[in-house]
Amino acid sequence: MRSSTLKQSGRPASPVFNKVGENLYRLDSSGTYYAFLKRAGKQFHRSLKTTDRKLAERRLAELRQQIGNLSLREDASVSFADVARRWLDTTRHALKASSITRRETCIKNLTPFFKGVTLRHATARHCERWLTERGMTIAPQTFAHELNTMNGVFNFAVRQGLILANPARDIQRRKIPQARITIPTRQQFQQLVATIRHSDGRQGSQRQAKAGADLVELLAYSGCRIAEARSLRWSDVNFERNCLTITGGETGTKNHESRTVPMTGALQDLLLRMRPDPLPDPQGLISPVKDAKKCLQTACTKLNFPKFTHHDFRHFFATTCIEAGVDIPTISKWLGHKDGGALAMKVYGHLRQEHSFAMIKRVSFSTEVAANVAPIATATT
Repeated sequence: MRSSTLKQSGRPASPVFNKVGENLYRLDSSGTYYAFLKRAGKQFHRSLKTTDRKLAERRLAELRQQIGNLSLREDASVSFADVARRWLDTTRHALKASSITRRETCIKNLTPFFKGVTLRHATARHCERWLTERGMTIAPQTFAHELNTMNGVFNFAVRQGLILANPARDIQRRKIPQARITIPTRQQFQQLVATIRHSDGRQGSQRQAKAGADLVELLAYSGCRIAEARSLRWSDVNFERNCLTITGGETGTKNHESRTVPMTGALQDLLLRMRPDPLPDPQGLISPVKDAKKCLQTACTKLNFPKFTHHDFRHFFATTCIEAGVDIPTISKWLGHKDGGALAMKVYGHLRQEHSFAMIKRVSFSTEVAANVAPIATATT
């Protein structure tokens, strides 16, 4: 094939591109391949970021397809905020109200960094401006939410043919440090429940105290999230099969899937005490209160305990199960995790290790075997 040379004029020592194929050029100085494409009068010059001819040809084919899908209509000049709203509207049906609110907040915080430019002209530099001016000043979790939102908007724009590529794709996440969790001991738990149950003599306080203490115990014995616990109905309890179905109510669970878990003896006893009569209304809520925040914080202050939250009793459930020797994947399933135990291992792994070290103390190679341990018979040949 006869090669031709493409020079960029107007500047000294202009780069020299040698044509090696249709729309394919090779930079003379480095050997890197470039694509020179044209569609509807618009020029597209892109580095293919390789010196390998075969790889360059594959990337050129992919770029041709992307440019072919690119919208050149008037709506290709919309703003970041406009496309962000369209993206959110397409995902709204699969999100909880809290997630929608969080994404709306992220969009509001991101929009100023793309003000005055159309989405088509948004570049990596605009994204880097967010990174340097805001990204490094916010908490790692907030950073992750805003970066996820930015990527979501730009990836949506790519799929819609509004832009060729996501300019935020190379921004790396900040490391999110493992949050330190404070878990009540069994003694603290018992003291908290007893303190909450104690009436201070005000009118109606005994009823409120009982309901608050019951909810704290329900969280501790079931491992439910607070939203899951407050939505439990008597129809979710099966005393015959000794199990509890956690649906999350109208908003659903965090992963939008219900789960059925076996009841511990403590949970079964608690529910029997809470049951208003042998045949309660199946649609009646198990807990008459939505939270125990106020009475819990009052009890923590009175006992000079850390400020325990509802979620700390979910951790209490998990660690109690670990200490009882239940394996992590099973606990993860009871908690409603869908990752086979990866998250539970990350959160409670150090506790599992402590339990492991405690268990090794039971192992002995002494010739003096405890009376209640039967020695293993020696194999004979």
